[in-house]
Amino acid sequence: MFKKIFSSFFLLLAVLLYAQDYYSKLREKYYKFEENDSRAFVFINQYIQKAKSENNNEELFQAYKDAILYSEENKLLYADSAIDAAKKSGKDVLIGDAFLSKGAIYYFNKRKFQPALEEYLKAYEYLKDSKDDFLKYQNLYHIGVVKSYLGYYEEALEIFNQCIAYFQPKLSDKLHKNLLFNNRKGYFNSLHQAIICYQMLGKNLEADHLLSKAMSALPPSKDFLLEKSYFNKCLGISEFRKKNYNKAIVYFDESLPELIKINDFTWISYIYYYKGRSYEILGNHESEVKNYKKVDSIFNKNTFILPEVRKNYEGLIEFYKKNDNHKEELYYTNQLLKADSIIASDFKYLSTKVYKEYDTKKLLETKEDLEKSNSFNKIFIILCLAVIGFLGFVIFMRLKKQKDIQKSYEELLKKMQESKKQTPELPVLKNESASTTDTEKNIKFDSSIVEKLLSDIQTFEKNKGYLEQGLTLKKLAEQFKTNTSYLSQVINEYKGSNFNTYINVLRINYATQKIYNDKEWRKYSIEHIASASGFNNRQSFSNTFLDQNGIRPADFIKKRISELEEQKK
Repeated sequence: MFKKIFSSFFLLLAVLLYAQDYYSKLREKYYKFEENDSRAFVFINQYIQKAKSENNNEELFQAYKDAILYSEENKLLYADSAIDAAKKSGKDVLIGDAFLSKGAIYYFNKRKFQPALEEYLKAYEYLKDSKDDFLKYQNLYHIGVVKSYLGYYEEALEIFNQCIAYFQPKLSDKLHKNLLFNNRKGYFNSLHQAIICYQMLGKNLEADHLLSKAMSALPPSKDFLLEKSYFNKCLGISEFRKKNYNKAIVYFDESLPELIKINDFTWISYIYYYKGRSYEILGNHESEVKNYKKVDSIFNKNTFILPEVRKNYEGLIEFYKKNDNHKEELYYTNQLLKADSIIASDFKYLSTKVYKEYDTKKLLETKEDLEKSNSFNKIFIILCLAVIGFLGFVIFMRLKKQKDIQKSYEELLKKMQESKKQTPELPVLKNESASTTDTEKNIKFDSSIVEKLLSDIQTFEKNKGYLEQGLTLKKLAEQFKTNTSYLSQVINEYKGSNFNTYINVLRINYATQKIYNDKEWRKYSIEHIASASGFNNRQSFSNTFLDQNGIRPADFIKKRISELEEQKK
């Protein structure tokens, strides 16, 4: 008997090792291909079919994750498949990894920052308790990148410094070569992003110090040519700010080939913009315009532009204005308006900073003058004036809305403070003292039943039972071992409302306190907060929050974040 069990064990072990060896050999066949090379799918499709046939969700997750790397058009489709396989595996670390991969697609391939951040925050929930520190810091790094692009440079810098502190001690040659490679990548990418933040904040000495540190530590291997290109780009910016424009152009030219190779259009357009500015200052207007037009070409192809790079169009408008070329001036004015529209959508909280030197009002006036020079159509002029008037009305209404939100926020804080003074527990709608007589409360059944139900309700509130989704009066009555009629009467009399209103008050109070006091909750999406507070959907939660607190949850989060930032200053 023992021999049979022993033989069966080794047979199973042999099968497992064979399966793992099969997957490893398949990977070796396509790992030699470059990213987005569809030839890899000859082997990846075999990998997927094999994992499916064995119901091996961990390997299926790995197959879909590899498919993301080599697919050019269907990255999001494979990312969703990877998430599905990871969830079926039941392993949080794989689920977190899958959400992280999807966020990277939104960020790097789509430049959709809000969806990227949503996926990173989902990944955070699964990885925060994971023992895989590398994945945790990789996710933290990506959150920092999105924050940096959204303009939160101080917050992003804090994140990148944490990443640097994690990766730097793990650069020892004693590590396995794959681990060493991954940690080096993480370290240099974190340095690059920290340098960007310092440069954006105008802290040039700190940026130059990190640049020197990065360039001296870079391995001479071709595996780090991309990282070297990013640092050369930063060196170009450093020299530009030192007014060494020719030297800046040399660094920019050295950085471009590798970035073009991977189509990092964000930093490519950034480099062309600063090359154009360098040539403009040097008086080489032909090269200035040539580089500015390359930025426009990238913008037309990808419909994306950084707020800082929008000044590219101001340079082109000014150039063609001086040369009395109204056709080109009008074209680039329209391009700048289009760029501002996209920036306002993707970078809402930066929009006020974007319009400093060439604001929308001036652009619309310029557009009106240019089109008047090409046409004397009075109807069109009236329409332009109407648009400007409408924009003025929109701005007025937006300011009024912000004022109303601030007022509602202050009133809610006052309400929270008053509630806190009254009792440390969750606030109730009416005095719920059990000493009040049944006659006064109009209760038609035995007082001992009332006292028991009040005790059950107190325990229910203390244990936050109201956070259960789909909670009904019937379900709660069953929990209390009573009937719905008794429970409904007690809630109506002692809480001063019907069951649904009572539950929603508790849930909204809970969500309000969490958002106000817990910084992690302020990172969550509204859908996530709604679910965590017991609501079935975002809209129901948002409407109930507004009815009870006088402010939308999204606005409450923004005001709380703004309040804390002001306190730091």
